[in-house]
Amino acid sequence: MDDVTDPQEKIKLINKNLFEVLNPEIVEDVVVKQNRPLVIYWGTATTGRPHCGYFVPVLKLGDFLRAGCRVKILLADIHGFLDNLKAPIELVKFRAEYYKFVITALLQAVNVPIDRLEFVLGSAYQLTPAYTMDLFRLSSVVTEHDAKKAGAEVVKQVDNAPLSGLIYPLMQALDEQHLGVDAQFGGVDQRKIFALAKEVLPRVGFGERAHLMNPMVPGLHGGKMSASDPDSKIDLLDPPDAVRRKIRKALAVPMQVEGNGLLSFVEYVLLPAGVLRYGEQRFVVNRRDGEPLAYTEIEQMREDYAADVVRASRRFPPVCSQPAQKPHVRGLRPSSQH
Repeated sequence: MDDVTDPQEKIKLINKNLFEVLNPEIVEDVVVKQNRPLVIYWGTATTGRPHCGYFVPVLKLGDFLRAGCRVKILLADIHGFLDNLKAPIELVKFRAEYYKFVITALLQAVNVPIDRLEFVLGSAYQLTPAYTMDLFRLSSVVTEHDAKKAGAEVVKQVDNAPLSGLIYPLMQALDEQHLGVDAQFGGVDQRKIFALAKEVLPRVGFGERAHLMNPMVPGLHGGKMSASDPDSKIDLLDPPDAVRRKIRKALAVPMQVEGNGLLSFVEYVLLPAGVLRYGEQRFVVNRRDGEPLAYTEIEQMREDYAADVVRASRRFPPVCSQPAQKPHVRGLRPSSQH
């Protein structure tokens, strides 16, 4: 797909399928008035192995790149360590290399330009004296209550929590300044951290940024897709037998749309990832007793599912086992040794 050149079309592509945008006027000012590339960062803590849910932010990064944005991907190794020791510090470097490999491969799989893409390792700048001093300054203007509230949806919540969980959201806010970006991109679960950044960065003399939020990807059981529940997600390295087993166990009550794990997976992962096979958003259901049903919008599929035109027993083909993606997934397999 070619890059978009018209400023208004760029903004439309940047905002496409987002759940919410904070400070959209910043995007408008950079793209239209300043007529320069919007600089965006997306951070991912290098903890567990990326799963098929990563197609959602990766496909959105593709939109940003096609809109002419400069994209920085923060491999947040320090954040992973701070989040209740999810990633032992001895492993974070290896995991960061693995994440870089996987995300690059996913972007290449959806045919997006990556010449304006930059990977940044968190520990490369978060351990410098300048960053540490700014973190001290920020901690002097943020209360314990506000820091805990900001991280409630992101940082693992435990009784008698360590102080690291309070540092986590402050660092995520501060990263906007030290990465030199106009906007931060993330899931809607990051909203409280984004709101904190918007409020507190000006208190220490730094500017506000725009915040672009994707919807969250529900798990196959209808709840949140979680690394701690292997059956709630499809790992990029899962073999076909494991994929089939997880699909069979997914929550999919016939004619019931709400809380349907499979329909949610189609909406947020399979339908957008149709670009891998068709060059556009598309999902096809093959039927034994009729012509295949092709969907380009989830609304029509929801109506058909509720009317029993299509049902889970006819098996939705999972994204990671589609022929167009098998070579891609096999290509990632050697990195699993990390």
